[in-house]
Amino acid sequence: MNASMKLLLVLLISLEVSFTHSLSANLLLISASLIYLLIHRTSLKAIMFLALVPFLPALGLFVTIYYFSPGQDLHFAWVLFTRMYVYVTVGASFTLTSTPLELALSLEQNWHLPSKFAYGTLAAFNMLPKIKSAIVTIRTAGLMRGVVLSWWSPQLYFKAILVALNWSENLAQAMISHGFVEDQPRTFYRQIKVTGLDYGFLLGILVMIQLPIWLLP
Repeated sequence: MNASMKLLLVLLISLEVSFTHSLSANLLLISASLIYLLIHRTSLKAIMFLALVPFLPALGLFVTIYYFSPGQDLHFAWVLFTRMYVYVTVGASFTLTSTPLELALSLEQNWHLPSKFAYGTLAAFNMLPKIKSAIVTIRTAGLMRGVVLSWWSPQLYFKAILVALNWSENLAQAMISHGFVEDQPRTFYRQIKVTGLDYGFLLGILVMIQLPIWLLP
């Protein structure tokens, strides 16, 4: 499925779930998302991580609604608990099965996002591992001079920002040298198209979601 259409589907599902109180629909969405992740061979370690990360926030919502709200509504407490997992699993169905490159190309070609934003965002995303490595290098260099830079030290991140600014300038020059010009028509080596099948999946899944939301108790 087209990456941008998949992102639109995830946003629409999350929006609808936010305004409905169907526990059955939440459980079905969680199950369908997990099955989708398994079909795409997502590791069990990643799935366990998805189960553990939202547990404390979801538990906090459950305890607040059931023990401290005036109505002590058990059903609504479970709805909020499972809703947190719906957001996580449905979001993971997009993030773990689509690459940033696919999304950037799709947004640029299919939704006419300006090229400078698409490639700028993609460049920033690809620079994250380098920034992490630069932070480790800066801390090591500080230790060699007897200066301890903790992870919450402003000096550490100020130096990392200076390194990132230097990289951004080099990246801008590299893009210009390769023929990138803002606000000019571009050709694409890799064509990303939205097919009728993509629209069919989008509408079909949205219709299928309405059945458990409105028909199941």
